[in-house]
Amino acid sequence: METTVIVVGTGSMAREHIEKSMLTQPETTRIAGLVEVDEGSRTETSKLFSETGQACPPFFDSIGELLEAGIEVDTAFIVTPHKFHFDNTRECLENGIDVLVEKPMVMNAEEAEALIAVRDRTARLLVVGFPGSLSPAVKTAKAMIAEGRIGRVTGIAAHVYQNWKNFTIGTWRQDPEISGGGFLFDTGSHMVNTVVDLIGEDILEVTAIMDNCGTPVEINSSVGGRFRSGILFSLAGMGDATHCSSEVFVHGEDGVLQTGIWGECLKLRMADDAAFQPVDYPASSGVWEQFLEVRAGELANPCPPEVGLRFARLMGMIRESADSGQLVRA
Repeated sequence: METTVIVVGTGSMAREHIEKSMLTQPETTRIAGLVEVDEGSRTETSKLFSETGQACPPFFDSIGELLEAGIEVDTAFIVTPHKFHFDNTRECLENGIDVLVEKPMVMNAEEAEALIAVRDRTARLLVVGFPGSLSPAVKTAKAMIAEGRIGRVTGIAAHVYQNWKNFTIGTWRQDPEISGGGFLFDTGSHMVNTVVDLIGEDILEVTAIMDNCGTPVEINSSVGGRFRSGILFSLAGMGDATHCSSEVFVHGEDGVLQTGIWGECLKLRMADDAAFQPVDYPASSGVWEQFLEVRAGELANPCPPEVGLRFARLMGMIRESADSGQLVRA
């Protein structure tokens, strides 16, 4: 089934999705239009299409302008700065367009609740682009946990590090009015979401420390807490680091599962094993492919807007704890 899609926002992240996923699936995906106001992003996106021997779709300044031009569309991929996710997604849903929106879904819990109401009223599909929740590796890990493969879960620990502080200087990502937060809200959101998704429970309590490292947003963060069942978790987000990588360890009485915050791997080490062993899981070309499978009815939506609300509420607890220096309970 082919979908006609518009891409709203064509910055570096959008171009990565277009190049590595959307243009590699011509049998399923036709990009009909692009919404972008920045001339530099328009130029780089045009180059991307020409380098692959394809005509670049027309650019528009807004979703409204695109629709007024008569562009027929049934899906949208929202890849704008975080502040604009809510309005862009709402406008598409209200015009009968199914939406895949980049993480984090919105800026706060109030916006998340409002967007869920729009989804319910319009009865359109809304998927949040958290690669972890959409990853076959994480789906496999969740099934293994549910089946008791590692025994009773005793705790979960994760970390992510990146040279985020330096490469975001002077960009919208360090403007809290547009970004909504710093490293933990941006790259670190994958870690927060994947850890909660793996356990599949609400958070009972949180304690957090954040360091802005001389910037307007958080750069380094240390978060600990407890799920409602009593399972402890710990999260470390280091945005003033080198390289970019992550690890997530789910500890059980009989073994340990290892994955990444993007669901980029899956390994298992049982009590008697000398080392971690790889676990097989279905291949995937990324969030766009998973979105199309959900839209085709081949896959239950693993990342609905309720996941975006869950993340927003947890981030609210984390910030409250960091600001107050106190333990915060749900």
